[in-house]
Amino acid sequence: MSDAISFLSPRADVLARRPQIVADLTDLLPPECLVHEARELVPFETDAFVSYRRLPLAVALPRTTAEVSAVMRYCHRYGIPVVPRGAGTSLSGGAIPQEDAVVLGLSKMNSILEIDLPNRVAVVQAGVTNLNISESVSADGFFYAPDPSSQLACTIGGNIGMNSGGAHCLKYGVTTNNLLGVRMVLVDGTVIELGGKAMDAAGYDLLGLVCGHEGQLGIVTEATVRLIAKPEGARPVLFGFESSEEAGACVADVIAAGIVPVAIEFMDKPAIEICEAFAHAGYPLDVGALLIVEVEGSEAEMDATLKDIVEIARRHAVKTVRECQSATEAALIWKGRKSAFGATGRIADYICMDGTVPLSQLSHVLKRTAEIVDHYGLRVANVFHAGDGNMHPLILFNANDPEDAARAEAAGNDILKLCVDAGGCLTGEHGVGIEKRDLMRHQYSEADLAQQMAARAAFDPGWLLNPSKVFPLEGRPAA
Repeated sequence: MSDAISFLSPRADVLARRPQIVADLTDLLPPECLVHEARELVPFETDAFVSYRRLPLAVALPRTTAEVSAVMRYCHRYGIPVVPRGAGTSLSGGAIPQEDAVVLGLSKMNSILEIDLPNRVAVVQAGVTNLNISESVSADGFFYAPDPSSQLACTIGGNIGMNSGGAHCLKYGVTTNNLLGVRMVLVDGTVIELGGKAMDAAGYDLLGLVCGHEGQLGIVTEATVRLIAKPEGARPVLFGFESSEEAGACVADVIAAGIVPVAIEFMDKPAIEICEAFAHAGYPLDVGALLIVEVEGSEAEMDATLKDIVEIARRHAVKTVRECQSATEAALIWKGRKSAFGATGRIADYICMDGTVPLSQLSHVLKRTAEIVDHYGLRVANVFHAGDGNMHPLILFNANDPEDAARAEAAGNDILKLCVDAGGCLTGEHGVGIEKRDLMRHQYSEADLAQQMAARAAFDPGWLLNPSKVFPLEGRPAA
């Protein structure tokens, strides 16, 4: 499997100068901010897409924007590729390095610089974890809305790179809807500011371009994010259905009725069993699919919204409706969902896919997904953000069996093509990375790709930033 997705060939001239590059970086950074010994580089050779790995040339761990700028200026001068890295939780291989690249990690840039409650914003360094923002303002009645399952570990810089979402993105939006500004270091070391505390900035919406850039336009070092007041109340409810198709049809009808809960999360039977065995959240085990629907507001508002949702669910032969009765029960329900990826890893190796589909196609895509995985002789557990059609099939396989691994990768590619053919797209929040790079032509025409690559090259003409990612290696403009 490790040879299935190719990387760019390392630049021989860069490899030949490795000792000098390390010596020069030693002059730019203090000893604790540079990793270059072979055994110490191993933790940086891959990310959460563990099927592929490469040892980087060195790892820089700057503490300030000025240090990032100095490293970028040096690497640009000598034509050294740079691979940005947040917490390494990327599921698409977005932070996997290559042998001629310096990994630029954000882990030491982990300070919350300002909490501005009157303007409902926070200014943070890019290495701050997602959850740390909400914890810092919780006592004042606020939170940061995007909440990926990896929010305990993933960083804001990584979230911006992949435009991450989470369970509550149905109502509150993904990262781009909650990002107001960034400080970013360009490939040549220039520092720019995009956006700020104001709701809108003059000129082109470059902030919208940067959010989701997968580390190819620059290095985000600081971010200004929106804070949201906590709701009066919130209540998750479990809805159990006979089949995945019925659950998917219910989701489509809820949204079509104009009802927008805070979250609608989906689990099929394998996922229910896996998560319940781990979290003991009280999920019903006698159903074929489960929806976690969370509503918020006053007690009267929540009751009214749930009444409408229950009525729709009954039209789809709902078997179980279970409202949580306490904060402890609510926490357990979400613990089970947030632990899904880790809990699945206890029983098998897996590839986590990330395609989106129109809600009207959800039942069809779920049915075809099961057929595709069965065709390859594998198993699948589906757990995903159903409210916005962001699917996450977990394809189970044996990583020690190369043929099994190859079948899993092929099944994943077929599922992603299915999402596109159904009117959706290749990625909802995990990014393209290397995983989906060679599928970009299935979604985009050559003219579409050329325009995107032209925009990328405007920021990085030499293609030094995260160079093996996002775009097919064939057909790229000459650097």
